[in-house]
Amino acid sequence: MAFPYMEAVVGFMILMYFFESFLDLRQHAALKLKTLPKTLQGVISQEKFEKSRAYSLEKSYFHFVHEFVTIVMDSAILYYGVLPWFWKKSGSFLVLAGLNAENEILHTLAFLGGVMIWSQITDLPFSLYSTFVIEARHGFNKQTVWLYFRDMIKGMVLSIILGPPIVSAIIIIVQKGGPYLAIYLWGFMFVLSIVMMTIYPIVIAPLFNKFTPLPEGGLREKIEKLASSLKFPLKKLFVVDGSTRSSHSNAYMYGFFKNKRIVLYDTLIQQCQKDEEIVAVIAHELGHWKLNHTMYSFVAVQHTVIPLQHLVSFGLNLVSRAFEFQADAFAKKLGYGSDLRAGLVKLQEENLSAMNTDPWYSAYHYSHPPLVERLAAIDEPDKKED
Repeated sequence: MAFPYMEAVVGFMILMYFFESFLDLRQHAALKLKTLPKTLQGVISQEKFEKSRAYSLEKSYFHFVHEFVTIVMDSAILYYGVLPWFWKKSGSFLVLAGLNAENEILHTLAFLGGVMIWSQITDLPFSLYSTFVIEARHGFNKQTVWLYFRDMIKGMVLSIILGPPIVSAIIIIVQKGGPYLAIYLWGFMFVLSIVMMTIYPIVIAPLFNKFTPLPEGGLREKIEKLASSLKFPLKKLFVVDGSTRSSHSNAYMYGFFKNKRIVLYDTLIQQCQKDEEIVAVIAHELGHWKLNHTMYSFVAVQHTVIPLQHLVSFGLNLVSRAFEFQADAFAKKLGYGSDLRAGLVKLQEENLSAMNTDPWYSAYHYSHPPLVERLAAIDEPDKKED
């Protein structure tokens, strides 16, 4: 008797759904708490807490609905053999188009193109509701319907341009790889990751956002001075117009070797009251670079095994949280402890991030520690010194 692989896969998917739903219920209960954690009392205003609580609860309710629909749809697609049926239909489509259905590359591209269209259609109602109802209701969404669909069309066009050569290369490697298939495939994906990390911020990201040099002034001087003190090879310092789509804020860096760049969201500059708070956030990001966290994370992701993705993801989150604590400590050693504390609080407030978090939920899902834990870690050395 053959092993029931399909039933096993669907069963595992449903099992993971129930496990993650259990964690979601724990987090939902934490979000319903009407009092701030002790660490945040007197730090976060009651008004911001109420707004954060309402925003987090609405997202939580939406998440339950989205995940239920997703698991029902995915399980049905697998159990009833929709994918093999669709593979057959994609071959028929090629014949109607006058193309060779026996060509594995053409057949795969037709199949994946149909899957992409299906995914866009089924996910569109949820995406629209999230963006134009939930995000708009809580003051975050800034994009118009036209801008939303323009971004979606751009993304599809990029998939049509970049997808075929990548898929074709993978199929050829599978066909020709022989006993060294795994090594060749890993090598290709490694090189592809490097290339995409290089071209995305330079070629792709500017298609969606406008990047302008940070104007001369005190903030630029302070960031350049910090980078110079750490021997960080900063080549360019940008501001991105994140406010055209959302009022959420962020900052990040990218680039290889001696060509590093730092990007600040314009919303971050608008929300932070002092330059030092922004510089402290950058000091945290530079801590990741100085402590080689980016390289460790990149290597770890390259060794991810898909069947164990849930376990690997959990392990990577554990490592990521440890890196966040280390980067915070690095910024504190540079003398930015109090400013980093203020900056983290400001980001938490302005993004209406969850103030109360369930420990099991955060351990499984969060790549960054909750604010309560980060503030406690920042404050701990001072307490020891006293």
